[in-house]
Amino acid sequence: MNKILLHVEGFAVLALSIYFYFHLQFSWIVFLVLLLAPDLAALGYLKNVKIGSILYNLFHTYTIPAALLIFGLTTHNNIALMISLIWIAHIGMDRMFGYGLKYPTKFQETHLNRV
Repeated sequence: MNKILLHVEGFAVLALSIYFYFHLQFSWIVFLVLLLAPDLAALGYLKNVKIGSILYNLFHTYTIPAALLIFGLTTHNNIALMISLIWIAHIGMDRMFGYGLKYPTKFQETHLNRV
């Protein structure tokens, strides 16, 4: 049941991010181009599993994009808002599909697998 709730939560985050992104009339093209950009952090796995999981997790937690969102809102910075909403949408999409934070053992082992 907990795993299903996490998938639903991911969908809700994705849907809300998309709604606010397009409500602010930001570009579809930018959204599509940057949606998968956080996955570039997986290139850390080319070095080793530990570095890969650290980089992947850094770019797949809500902390940095949430801080960027707050910065964008308080400074009226549209670029920060765009990037943060796309980033949050990406993380929500990953959670919706069952991709979670990585353990430093192997790429397929995530926090969602252990829920």
